[in-house]
Amino acid sequence: MTKQLFLSQTDKKICGVCGGIGEYCNVDPTVIRLAWVLLSVFTVMIGGVLAYLLACIIIPERS
Repeated sequence: MTKQLFLSQTDKKICGVCGGIGEYCNVDPTVIRLAWVLLSVFTVMIGGVLAYLLACIIIPERS
């Protein structure tokens, strides 16, 4: 069975992007969220927010 990335249904704060990436990589989603905040701060919010919105649209929900 291949590993596939989905939005998290159980560990979501906004859309479940960071929770889904954490589940996929077997990493605590809090670490992913902190990295995302740092990305947002260093790109003056544009890069992090844009990447999150794109991820919400692109990553499918688990059916």
